[in-house]
Amino acid sequence: MLNTQLPTKRTFSFLIFYSLFLICAVSCSIQKQIARSAKTDVLETKALQSAHVGISIFDPAANKYLYNYQGDKYFVPASNTKLPTCYAAMKYLGDSLVGARVAIDEQARLLVFPSGDPTFLNSEFTYQPVFKKMQESKTILVYTDSWKEDRWGSGWSWNDYDTAYMAERSPFPVYGNVVQFYLSGDTLKSIPNATIIGAHQSLGYDKSLNTITVKRFSIGRGIDDDGFVINPSSTVFSRTSIPLRTDPGLVSAFLEDTLKTEVTPASAEHGFVVTLGKKVIHSQPTDSLLKPMMHRSDNFFAEQALLMVSNERLGIMNDEKIIDTLLKTDFKDLPQKPRWADGSGLSRYNLFTPQDFVAILNKMKNEFGMDRLKVILATGGEGTISSYYKADSGFIYGKTGTLSGVVAFSGFLYTKKGKLLIFSTLVNNHQASATEVRRAVEKFLQGIRNNY
Repeated sequence: MLNTQLPTKRTFSFLIFYSLFLICAVSCSIQKQIARSAKTDVLETKALQSAHVGISIFDPAANKYLYNYQGDKYFVPASNTKLPTCYAAMKYLGDSLVGARVAIDEQARLLVFPSGDPTFLNSEFTYQPVFKKMQESKTILVYTDSWKEDRWGSGWSWNDYDTAYMAERSPFPVYGNVVQFYLSGDTLKSIPNATIIGAHQSLGYDKSLNTITVKRFSIGRGIDDDGFVINPSSTVFSRTSIPLRTDPGLVSAFLEDTLKTEVTPASAEHGFVVTLGKKVIHSQPTDSLLKPMMHRSDNFFAEQALLMVSNERLGIMNDEKIIDTLLKTDFKDLPQKPRWADGSGLSRYNLFTPQDFVAILNKMKNEFGMDRLKVILATGGEGTISSYYKADSGFIYGKTGTLSGVVAFSGFLYTKKGKLLIFSTLVNNHQASATEVRRAVEKFLQGIRNNY
C-alpha cells in the first residue's frame, strides 16, 4: 500500500538543514583541497620557500573566495599594474583613440593639440589620420600645454634609460619614442633618422656616408643626449631600438624631416585654445592598442594609455592626478587601497594586494564582458605566457608581471566543470628564476582547473 502521508514540517526542516550541510561540506572540502594544493605546489616548493607569496581564488558566481593566502597583504605587482590601467582605458578612451585635436588659425596654420596617443607614426599602425591631416598644411604649431609630467614615471630605475622597454613618455609620441637602428650591407640606417655624434675610430665609420667597416659594435646615448654614439663590442651588431629624447624641439625636428614642412613647438593660454574650437581626429580602435599592451606587456603603451585617460578626463596629462581621481571613484571600493604610482608597473613604488586585483578583474568582467576581455588578455601559448598553459589555451586569460625578485600572474580561469574563477598570485623577494616560480604557479592553477 502506497504511503500518501505528506511530509511534515519537521521533515522539510531536516531536508533543508541536510542540503545546507552538504553544500557547506562540499565548499569546505574544496577550500581545504585548494589549500593543500597551494601548500604542496607553491608554498613549499624550493623556489618559493623564502619568498613572500599572496594567493586569492574567487568564485564570482557565488561571490565568495575559495582560497586566500595573504590575499590582503601588499606586494609589488610589476606589470599586473597594467590591469587597472587597462580598466581605465577601456572605460574612458571610448571605442577609438583620440589621436589629436586640431584647429586652423587666421593665418591658415594647423594647430595640433596632442592627446598622448602612442600609435602616431608607429610602424605597427598603418592608418595615420593625424599625420595625413598634418601633410595638408605648410605650417604646423604643436601645443603641449596639457603636459604636466616628467619623461619617466615615479620610481623608475634611471639606469635603464637606454633600454627599449623604458621609452620616455611624452605628450606627442613619434615612432614609439624609440629609434630603430639596423644594417643594410655596410650602411647604418635608422627610423627615424638619428644623429650619430661619435664613433670609435677602430670601427671604420664614415659619417658622411653612414657606412661602417667593422660589424662588432653597439650603439648608445647619454642620458640627456639627443645624439647617439657607436662603440666597439664583442658581439656582431644586428639591430637595436633605443629610446629617443622627447624634447619638444627634437620631436619637431623629426616631424619636419618626415613631413618636409615647418613644425614648431608652441604654447597657448587656455582661453585662446577654447575660442578656436578644436576638431577631434580619432586614430585607432582602442582595443588595437590594449591587446598588444597586455599580450606583450608593452610599458610604453600602458604609460601613454593612462596619460590619455588623464587627458580625456582631466584635460591634462598627469599620472598622480588621474590615479588619485580613479582611486576616489572607480576604485574607491577596492578591498585594500593600493599605492599606485605609474601606468605600466615599472615602478617599485606600486603596492597592490591579490584581493585588489581580483576586485579589478571582476569589475572588468561585469562592465565589459568576457568576450572583449578574451581578446585583450593573453591565453595559454600567447604573449607573455607563450611558453605556459598551452594545455589550457582558451581556458585561462591573464596578465603576467616580472621584475627582479617579482613574479605576478592574475586573471580568469575556466575549470573543466565549466566554472569561471578569478585568481591573483603575487610573489615577491624570490631568489629562484622567474621560470621556476611560474612553473610552480602553473601547476597549482592547472590543478584547480582539472579538479574544480
